Parts: sequence; C-alpha cells; structure tokens
Amino acid sequence: MSAIPSYAGPLERFWYYAFRFLCGVIFLFLISPIIVMIPLSFNAEPYFTFTPEMLALKSEAFSLRWYQDILDNDQWLHSMKNSFIVGIAATFLATSLGTIAALGLSRSEMPYRTLIMGVLLSPMIVPLIITAAGLFFFYSSINLAQTYTGLILAHTALGTPFVVITVTATLSGFDRNLIRAASSLGSSPQRTFFKVILPLISPGVISGGLFAFVTSFDEVVVALFLAGFEQRTVPRQMWAGIREQISPTILAVATILVLISVMLLAAMEILRRRSERLRGLSPS
Repeated sequence: MSAIPSYAGPLERFWYYAFRFLCGVIFLFLISPIIVMIPLSFNAEPYFTFTPEMLALKSEAFSLRWYQDILDNDQWLHSMKNSFIVGIAATFLATSLGTIAALGLSRSEMPYRTLIMGVLLSPMIVPLIITAAGLFFFYSSINLAQTYTGLILAHTALGTPFVVITVTATLSGFDRNLIRAASSLGSSPQRTFFKVILPLISPGVISGGLFAFVTSFDEVVVALFLAGFEQRTVPRQMWAGIREQISPTILAVATILVLISVMLLAAMEILRRRSERLRGLSPS
C-alpha cells in the first residue's frame, strides 16, 4: 500500500488514516477467536475460560499438558495419521488431475471449455452438505463408503478445483512459442512437459497442491458422512470430542492446525511472488 502523497489535502489524509484504522478493526475482529483460543490451549486447568491465575500471568497457570495429552491419546494419534494419509493421497491425485485438466482447457481448440470448467469447479459452488450426501449414497452403492479409498476420492474431488484455478492462472502468461521451439528441436511431448512446461508452471501447481491439502486436512462435512471409526480424521475427531467430551485438548489440536495453516499460507505467498517474477510481473 503506497504512502500518502505530500500534496494530499486534509480530507484525503483523514481518509488515509481512517481507512487503515477500519482495516485494522476488521482484521482484529476476524482473528480474535484465534487470539483467544491459542492461550487457552496452554491452560493448566480443564476449563475453556481464563482463570484468575492466567489473567495475572502466573507461570503455574500455564501448562503443556493438553499437548502431551495428544501424544498420549491413541485416538488423536490415529486421527492425525489418517489426516496425513488421506490429505497427501488426495493432494497427489488432485494436483495430477487438476494440472492435466488446466493444460487441456488452456488450448484454444478445446471444445466446450466453459462447460467443462463449470463442471470442474462445481464442487466449490455446490453446498458441501449436498455434495457429501450425494457421495454417501453413490459410494454406498459401490461399497466405497467408510473406506480410505472413498474418503480419498471425495477429498480429491474437493481439492481439484483449486489446482485447476491456480494452474490456469499461471498458464495465462505462458509463452506457447516455447513448446513449438522444443518440438522443432525434436523434443517428445513428455520431455517438453517435464523440461519446459512443468518448471514454468510449478508455482501454480504447488500452490494448488497446498490448497488441496489444506482443504482435505480441514474438511469435516464429507468425513462425517463417509468416514467410519477407522477412517476418522482430525476434524472428525474434534467434532466427536466436542459432542462427547469437552476437553482443552481440542484447543491444543486447533492451535496446531492454525500453525500448519499459517506455514502453508506463507509458502503459498512465497510461491506467488516467485511466479510473478518468472512471469515478469514484478522486479526480481
């Protein structure tokens, strides 16, 4: 955001600072639940409220017992293992399928591009509860409900639109003369893809993959319909924990998820800036 120009009048200066104050208030409003949740995860007592000792910042009021409880609880460890297995597998499939789809849709001779793009992006538009119910009835008829395969395929369908969007955006600045040059030099289509196309669109591919992983890792509605006890993911376990027992361990798990999300967002921002440099949109 640019600094206020020296020739700005009093009204412009007032709006300059008022706009930043308003943005700060909105930002604080949005992240306030996270700000409250993180210190409560270090509460030494099994309460969801700040104790007088915590407000007085006494060291004995804070503890890592709820983080230790995650490591000592087989259900939480099993849920985390499932989340990573399902998330990594769904991310690999969504990234592969979404990249292929984006490459095909970027070709001018592709028929019905708008219709196909709308179908691919429909999981982002259709209410998730409808998608989950439809997947449940369909997977039940082919014995894929309450299986790892069914859950991975469902999360793949939810993550693929993000890959299509990010790779399509990257391809908008792609110079197709590079493909013609590689072909004229005798390169096969496979070698052209891995040596020319993929390195240039890799920021979009990786960004889409990160979006797909976050979508799978945080998803709970489809997991409620399709996951059995053995396929419980972290959000599914958090949902069960809230309904069956109120434990601050849930706050510790939520804090870990927030940290993972922040790290992934930072990685995506780095990739976005790298993509802009490769496309010549910003100085290196």
